[in-house]
Amino acid sequence: MSSKILIIDDDRELAGMLADYLATEGWQTGQAHDGPSGLEAAQAPDIDAVVLDVMLPGMNGFDLLRKLRDSSRVPVIMLTARGEDTDRIVGLELGADDYLPKPFNPRELGARLRAVLRRARSVPEPNEAVGELSLDHARRRVSLNGEPIDLTAAEFAVLERLLSTAGEVVAKDELALHALGRTLQPFERSIDTHVSRLRGKLGPLPDGQPRIQAVRGRGYVLLSPDS
Repeated sequence: MSSKILIIDDDRELAGMLADYLATEGWQTGQAHDGPSGLEAAQAPDIDAVVLDVMLPGMNGFDLLRKLRDSSRVPVIMLTARGEDTDRIVGLELGADDYLPKPFNPRELGARLRAVLRRARSVPEPNEAVGELSLDHARRRVSLNGEPIDLTAAEFAVLERLLSTAGEVVAKDELALHALGRTLQPFERSIDTHVSRLRGKLGPLPDGQPRIQAVRGRGYVLLSPDS
């Protein structure tokens, strides 16, 4: 069965063009053109990914994403105005998996969608744990001291890569390839933002050290309690 992509954009011409292109790639699509109807549509169980514009009538894309993340981990790619770095950072901090600045080539959107869908459907590996932190690949769940931690698909993928090589530095581009399906653009801070959100959700180690530590010029490393 093909994936179903929901396009939420008040530009009906653009939404229709994207829907036509995605259909040629073999995907089913749905459309919504304002915030409230987009939020309702995004919560449907048959939606596999959402393409979400920032500027929407009735409820902007940021508010929609914030409300959506209260109940859903569905992958979200945000459409932002070119040059608006603040929009991109805010979107990632609210739980977007990736972003694409307008105007863009539909083929690039298709590539981003394939990456998030492939990650969401990856073959489960054995469960892993570092100290009190455990990751269940099959159920795509993370727990800390037995308490579940809600992560977005991108956050889960970043943690998955860091945990698989705990104690070793993982380069940002390697994290981006695993979590986003692409390398980073110059000066892009997507991985830094995802790591920042992970730190906030996981908290420090019992001794107060950051659980995920930055190594200047190299990347990030996940520390264990006995590091």
